[in-house]
Amino acid sequence: MTGIELIAEERKEQLEKHSRTITEDVLFNRNGELVEGALATIFTVYNFPPSWDKDICEKIRKKPRFQRLIIAGAFLAAELDRLLELGEMKKQDT
Repeated sequence: MTGIELIAEERKEQLEKHSRTITEDVLFNRNGELVEGALATIFTVYNFPPSWDKDICEKIRKKPRFQRLIIAGAFLAAELDRLLELGEMKKQDT
């Protein structure tokens, strides 16, 4: 399996298993929280967004680095999904 496949699988799990939605990300992660969460997932010097569930964040921090990289990639994919939903990506192309 490739890195992009692992990230895609994790993103799919976020949406299906954990019932996250793009609409929720548009509403509740509009201030860079998904990117902040990706950084906190990879680097312990960064904090997870204060609005995120502390128990879940702690579980993520305890995962092996390889798995944390996959999760961080999925958080970045979620941010892209959020921007696409808002039409932001089209604004960047002009």
